Amino acid sequence: MENQKNIPSIDLGLFNSDTARSRIETGQLVDDICRHIGFLKIKNHGIPKVVIDNAWNAAENFFSLPEKEKNKCKPRIANSPRGYFPMQSETLTKSRGVETPPDLKEAFSCGSEGIQQNKKDNLDFFYGNNIWPNEPKNFKDVWQQYYQAMEKLSLNIMGLFAVSLGLKSNYFDEFYTNHISALRALNYPSTKNILLPGQQRAGAHTDYGSLTILLPDHNVGGLEVKHPNEEWIPIEADEDTFIINIGDMMAQWTNDRWVSTLHRVVTPNTPEKKITARRQSIAFFQNPNFDAKINCLPTCLEESATPKYSCIEAGQYLMDRFHATIK
Repeated sequence: MENQKNIPSIDLGLFNSDTARSRIETGQLVDDICRHIGFLKIKNHGIPKVVIDNAWNAAENFFSLPEKEKNKCKPRIANSPRGYFPMQSETLTKSRGVETPPDLKEAFSCGSEGIQQNKKDNLDFFYGNNIWPNEPKNFKDVWQQYYQAMEKLSLNIMGLFAVSLGLKSNYFDEFYTNHISALRALNYPSTKNILLPGQQRAGAHTDYGSLTILLPDHNVGGLEVKHPNEEWIPIEADEDTFIINIGDMMAQWTNDRWVSTLHRVVTPNTPEKKITARRQSIAFFQNPNFDAKINCLPTCLEESATPKYSCIEAGQYLMDRFHATIK
């Protein structure tokens, strides 16, 4: 991986069906990738194309609605992570304490449903009711199907991560029994406006949780990852392939054995610095149970060494990071 600049691909189907030796070898490759850059591609993931296409088309149709209609889905609770977020309502760089103009994107987010929890404000933040749009008619159904598919895929990937870290493949299962994962569609509209200095479609940031499963736009680029040599590398989207990256919580879990890497969505490099093409993506942010205690993993700490990080509670940590980005 020393001179690798392209984002590597992992065959998840091969990992799931092959011999124990091949599983270990695949795990070692993933460990090397996550130590180096924390981004990889997953192919042969097993998610039906119809599930992916339905969710993608529903998101595209929702974002095409008039602003008045989309605004009916804005969060009902201040700073809630569920519902519709209009253009320039977030600034991702703020999660790192960096001030830039707001991001040139809009978003729709939902979370898990049907989990019985005590009605406390902090729990309702993650376990509350989703806000579903009236149009398109099939939006709720196809998004729930996609969410459930991502739940299964993310746990499969965590099994791969466990093997990569020298743990039993089911090690992480107990941390995701009532998880607070989020599904988010992102729309970067075309515009003829001149951009403000430092303004991007999504400013440079790291993700907050354990892992992200990204379905990128195959027709419009812009996603870039910061290479260890400080160079920004564009990531090309492959057909029927997800982009996976680890978040800050996973980096802490591994005592920084794995890196949570800066990434961004850039504007076109034109003399006018204008955006000319619409771009869309769908991201599943896998997060543990609200009350999960994140301590250094036993295989990521040398004997007699002290962990770099104190124990954190997953839910409070994620709430704090999310609130920092909202306008």
